[in-house]
Amino acid sequence: MTAALRRVEAVEEEHVDGPALDAVLAELTAEFAAGAAAHDRDGSFPFENFRSLHARGLLGLTVGPAWGGAGADLATTLKVVRAVAKGDPATALVLVMQYLFHASVDQRAVPDALYDRVARDAVENGALINALRVEPDLGTPARGGLPATVARRTADGWSISGHKLYSTGIPALTWLLVWARTDEPQPRVGGFLVHRDSPGIRVVETWDHLGLRASGSHDVILEDVPTPLDHALDLRAPGVAGPRDALFGAWAAVLTAGIYDAVAEAARDWLIAFARQRVPSNLGAALSTLPRFQEAVGTIDGLLLSNRALLAAATRGETSAVEAGLVKHLVTENAIQAVETAVRLTGNPGTTRHNPLERHYRDVLCGRIHTPQADVVLVGAGRAAFAAATPS
Repeated sequence: MTAALRRVEAVEEEHVDGPALDAVLAELTAEFAAGAAAHDRDGSFPFENFRSLHARGLLGLTVGPAWGGAGADLATTLKVVRAVAKGDPATALVLVMQYLFHASVDQRAVPDALYDRVARDAVENGALINALRVEPDLGTPARGGLPATVARRTADGWSISGHKLYSTGIPALTWLLVWARTDEPQPRVGGFLVHRDSPGIRVVETWDHLGLRASGSHDVILEDVPTPLDHALDLRAPGVAGPRDALFGAWAAVLTAGIYDAVAEAARDWLIAFARQRVPSNLGAALSTLPRFQEAVGTIDGLLLSNRALLAAATRGETSAVEAGLVKHLVTENAIQAVETAVRLTGNPGTTRHNPLERHYRDVLCGRIHTPQADVVLVGAGRAAFAAATPS
C-alpha cells in the first residue's frame, strides 16, 4: 500500500473531514502561498503543489472508496478547494477540474476496466484529468453549437483532430477528456478519453493571462490522435442532457465560486495585517484605528459572510439548479467587490507588485469568466421566475 493510500484511509476513518484534514489544509495553504507570487510572475506551472497534494492523498478525494479514494461529499471537497485556493488559486482551479470529473462521471457510460484505470491512476500515481472543450471558433460549448473537433471512425477506434483553447493544467495532465463530434451522418457529441502520451498531441504555450497565470491553460492541437473505440464516453445527440449534468453543474458552481471566495479571504487577511502594521507618522497610530478602515473591513466581512451562507446552503443541497448558478454569480461578485474595497482603501500599496493584494485582485476577476456566466445565470433565473408565477 502506498503512503498516499494510507493517508486517504486515515482521512476516511475520520469520515473524510476532521482535525487531521484541517491540519493538512493549513499546511498546504501556507506552502502554496509561499510560492504563488513567483509562479504568477513567471507564468510557471506549480508542479510541486501537485506533488504535495498527491503525497497527502488529496488528488483522489472525490474518487470512490472502491478505487482507493475518499469519496468526499461536496462540503468537504469545497473545504479542500478553498484551502488550496487561499494559497494559490491557479492550483485550485486545476484541482477543481480533477474533482469534478471523478465526482460526476457517469460510470454507466464508462467501461469498468477503463474507469478503474483512470481512478486508480489518480489515487496511486497522482494522475490529473481535465475536459478540453473550448475552441477558437466555437468559444465555450455552454452556449450551444457543435465542436469543430472531429472524431473519425477507424478500423480499431477513433482518430481525433481539433484545436482546443484554455486547456487548464495541460503541463501536468495525464488524461484529456476531449469534447468532439463524430463524423457520422447524424453526428453525436461527447467526451473522448485520451491519454496525454498519445501520438498527435501538441501543446502551444499561449497562456499569458491577467490572472491565474500559473494555471497552464495553453492551447492543445490534436492531429489524428488514435483513441480506442471504448474511450468514447456517453455519446449523445447535440443538445441532449446527460443523466449527471445537473450534478456536475451544481458541483461546478459551488467549487469554482469557492476558489474566488478564498482569494477574497486572502485579500482580507492581507488588508488587516497591513492596516495593523502601518503607522503613518502624521497619524501616530495604526491605520486599523481609523473608522474608514474599520468600516471597509466590516463591509468586506459582510460580503464574505454572505458567501459562506450561500455556499453552505448549496453544499447542503438547498438550492435548485437555477439557484446554483445564482450562487456562483453572487459569490463571485461579492468576492470581487471585497477585493476591490481593499484595493481602493490601500491606494499605492494595494497595487504594488511586491504586495499580494494586486495579485489577488487580478486573480479574483477571473471568476466572471467561468461557466455559467452572469448573463446566462440572470436570464435563466428570470425565465424560471416568470414560468413559475401563477397566471393572474
